[in-house]
Amino acid sequence: MGYTRRNSKIDWWMVGLYTALVCFGWVNIYSASLTEAQSLLDLNEIYGKQLLWILLSVVLIVFILAVESKFYERFSSLIYLFALVALLGLYAFGQTINGATSWYSFGGFSLQPSEFAKTATALALGKFVGDIQTNIKQWQDQWKSILIIGLPALLIIPQPDPGSALVYAAFILPLYREGLNYLFLSFAVALGLLFVGTLLLEVNGMLIVLLVLVMGYLWWQKRNRHRIKWGRLFVTWAMAIGFVYSVNYVFHSVFEQRHRDRINLVLGKAVDSNSIGYNTHQSEIAIGSGRWWGKGWLQGTQTKGNFVPEQHTDYIFSTVGEEWGFMGSTFLIMLFVALILRVLYRAEKQKSIFGRVYGYSVASIIFLHFFVNIGMVIGLLPTVGIPLPLISYGGSGLWGFTILLFIFIKLDSANYVNIS
Repeated sequence: MGYTRRNSKIDWWMVGLYTALVCFGWVNIYSASLTEAQSLLDLNEIYGKQLLWILLSVVLIVFILAVESKFYERFSSLIYLFALVALLGLYAFGQTINGATSWYSFGGFSLQPSEFAKTATALALGKFVGDIQTNIKQWQDQWKSILIIGLPALLIIPQPDPGSALVYAAFILPLYREGLNYLFLSFAVALGLLFVGTLLLEVNGMLIVLLVLVMGYLWWQKRNRHRIKWGRLFVTWAMAIGFVYSVNYVFHSVFEQRHRDRINLVLGKAVDSNSIGYNTHQSEIAIGSGRWWGKGWLQGTQTKGNFVPEQHTDYIFSTVGEEWGFMGSTFLIMLFVALILRVLYRAEKQKSIFGRVYGYSVASIIFLHFFVNIGMVIGLLPTVGIPLPLISYGGSGLWGFTILLFIFIKLDSANYVNIS
């Protein structure tokens, strides 16, 4: 049995998955921040503040669903402009927390505009790509799309907050869905490999690798009797060499010491479990100690001993691993995968390009946050300060993802098509 526009309805699968993640997140925040029995709404405690943000999110959800769905497309450009102004305003009125000027403070609460800018960018990108005059397969429209994505990221990087800026790479997936040339992705992957390879092998080692690759390419072309395009080969090789030589400058002059240390730690060039690698090291101990079924809620010794710094925010997954074990961690991952797949499924059912692009943006942002956060907590990726969506402590993060998801739920409700 299917639903038509006349019989439109809320997708309760997405609502249910959202609710499960938020509730599970609060349970773990409570465990990670509880020192002694207190009132659940004690605003002096982290779990009390988070519960207040969750209750206020219900009001926010009601408001989002009450607004006419066409409003989000019609005013997307204005919302995007407001987000840019809010990011610019941080340089004059922002408060510095943990070394980053990324917050506006109001009394005892703070808001991080970069969390809301993701929704604004998703709306603006959907509006532009969905315009009848836009053809994402044309170069001029591709660069305009990349400009829409890049402007907020460029304003976030100098705060400095490279983790939040990294999230904007997620918007490439919606563009690929709409026909962006695969060469963009290939180019980005190649640059990433060159960057990591240069750090591991140094400049001379990487130049040898490039020479071997060129020789291998020439041999392959000659073996298969293909015509060698010398001009394109020379330009590509020259650009690769130039990029390799620029890596050291960027790494040592642009990155801060804490960023260099974290990257070196992941690459195995520096092992220091007592300073820069302390968080990750303690997180790995906590997760490993949980084994299959965990130590039980409120029973985590690493959690109760405060061995993992920032355990209620970026490292909340270590609490899940310790107290709920492998099975609980797997359950949480399955919730995220189910939500991402459901959003993608409903995005494909949208009648408008705007709705489809926005839906793919939602899924991509959630996936990148989820993938990078868990990757850094278990030591596979550098620590970049990306929270676990709907799980980590933080009102801005919770509200940002709530707005992001429920705008799509509203758009989906107004564009339901027949399904079997």
